[in-house]
Amino acid sequence: MPFAVYVLGLAVFAQGTSEFMLSGLVPGIAADLGVSIPAAGLLTSAFAIGMVIGAPSMTLLARRWPRRRALLAFLTAFVAVHVAGALTTSYAVLLATRVAAALANAGFWAVALAAATALVPPAARARATSVVVGGVTVACVAGVPAGAVLGGAWGWRAAFWAVALVSLPALVAIARAVPEERPSVGGARSELRALADGRLLLTLSVNALFQGATFCTFTYLAPLATHVTGLGSAWVPALLALFGAGSFAGVAVGGRLADAHPAALIAAGMTSLAAGWAVLALTAGNPAAVVVLVFVQGMLAFGTGPALISRVLDQGSAAPTLAGGFATAAFNVGGTLGPWLGGTAIGAGLGYRSPVWVSALLMAGAIAVLAGQVCFWRVRLAEPVNAGR
Repeated sequence: MPFAVYVLGLAVFAQGTSEFMLSGLVPGIAADLGVSIPAAGLLTSAFAIGMVIGAPSMTLLARRWPRRRALLAFLTAFVAVHVAGALTTSYAVLLATRVAAALANAGFWAVALAAATALVPPAARARATSVVVGGVTVACVAGVPAGAVLGGAWGWRAAFWAVALVSLPALVAIARAVPEERPSVGGARSELRALADGRLLLTLSVNALFQGATFCTFTYLAPLATHVTGLGSAWVPALLALFGAGSFAGVAVGGRLADAHPAALIAAGMTSLAAGWAVLALTAGNPAAVVVLVFVQGMLAFGTGPALISRVLDQGSAAPTLAGGFATAAFNVGGTLGPWLGGTAIGAGLGYRSPVWVSALLMAGAIAVLAGQVCFWRVRLAEPVNAGR
């Protein structure tokens, strides 16, 4: 695997840390800036919305740029807005920096996915994708807890400074390791038409449902552990880290399997995840079962997810950078939709197991869409043969 692919994973690690670390910094931000807890929580929503909007829009903006230049531009902007966020005393400015950071992050993600797969032969594309996505899993294991520790020890601004500092080695490495390659692109309209393919749109829908299932349970893992499983609050960081460790293991193994047997991995992974979420919901009162299933579900989710992203890039090969942008958008639509549905279920009085059932239902929906897609294209491919008879 080229060194440049791992460099892209390092940058995604810093960006993933920034995306998720606010969950542990909200009280400190609210107290420091004199705003309510819900207002500080909007900073997380602003980042998620910026990611969804920014993925296709930033990709369109930079689609003709050489990939190294685009990556450096997006990462430099990401560092700059984190410095601004760390220095500001204004809530409005901080909110604006979160949106700007999300736009830069979305653009970087889209170009990084296209660049990583372009740097390797076709037989290693899923593995390259999993290395880039692996940056998010390392962020969950190490970056987010470290951000919470920094925030607790030196205030929330320290976490923002740390994200900016961690991004600097990636900037230098990208400048040295990623080739100055200008992507081969056609007109914007022709690329958008290429992405309007029904099969690709269904794959993007599968991705969104899949990620929604993953982040629904992950977001509410803490109250599940403390209110249903009966574990103490001290167990929560360990469970989150365990999920991240499983995710890292899944990325490491899944990338290799996805290159050799992509369809089998996706089918087996999605089916196992749907069953696993249901089993976790049923056994959430058993600490031993929860510990095992948290690791297993993290492994299955991030072992299968990169294969789905790789499928988007393959099906959108006529517009590789834009396909990366839409894959990023689908990832973040799921990351927004899943927690919202889980929170709605809890708010409706269904208890803290309910987000896990929501995850199971979202996975069942993803399987149904995927099965419908496969059946549709089998029928469509058979039509010329039947017509000839």
